[in-house]
Amino acid sequence: MTVVIATQLRPERLPFLEAMHASLTRQSLPWQAVLVLDGADPARLPVPVAADPRVRVLALPRPVGAACARNLGLGLVETEFVNWMDDDDIVPDHSLAVRLEAFTDELGWVAGYSEDLLPDGSTRLWECPVPPGHHAAGDVVTYWPRPQDTIPIGPTTILARTRLVRAAGGMGGLVQGEDYCAAVTTTCLAPGLLLPVPVYRYRKHAGQMTQGSGYDALELAARRHAHTVGHSLRGVLAARAV
Repeated sequence: MTVVIATQLRPERLPFLEAMHASLTRQSLPWQAVLVLDGADPARLPVPVAADPRVRVLALPRPVGAACARNLGLGLVETEFVNWMDDDDIVPDHSLAVRLEAFTDELGWVAGYSEDLLPDGSTRLWECPVPPGHHAAGDVVTYWPRPQDTIPIGPTTILARTRLVRAAGGMGGLVQGEDYCAAVTTTCLAPGLLLPVPVYRYRKHAGQMTQGSGYDALELAARRHAHTVGHSLRGVLAARAV
């Protein structure tokens, strides 16, 4: 399986990137990573990350934004399964194994719960609106009735078949909220399983994108786009199945 991460190697986030990489090294299953440098100088890579042969670095010549960077990274994935990650988050030691072991031939994705990783090191469970268990293709987006409601599932908690993620268009092309598109399109195209187990830790800190100036100005518009894409895709596929 491959984890795809986009980063601008901002100085204040480099310790988080090292912690993210360290959490991957503690996984019990083999993994690869595609680390996309979004216009950043590869010389700024932390030594442990740069020296790890499992990490393939794609250095883009100029900043293109997270959605485009991740999509370009997806093009380098050669494994059957793929998972998105952010450069400031970490995964529990069981994260990859517990999801991969739950796969069956009929499933296109397996996801879990997310935990907020607070500045003091404690965690707070975030249970998404989607109930645990098996979900038919298109079921997940029905738990997102309005754009302003809580997103239906944690995008970075989804381990999916690479061909499915590619068919879903990867991360779309939004300047923010691109992961909302990825979550609803991937889950619309194939059945999946949500495990009631935390598989991702979302770091809360002052440097988060969601804390930046101007973020709120576009958030609802981004949500509306992703919401419309998900519900429209579900509707088209449901009509074709009749």
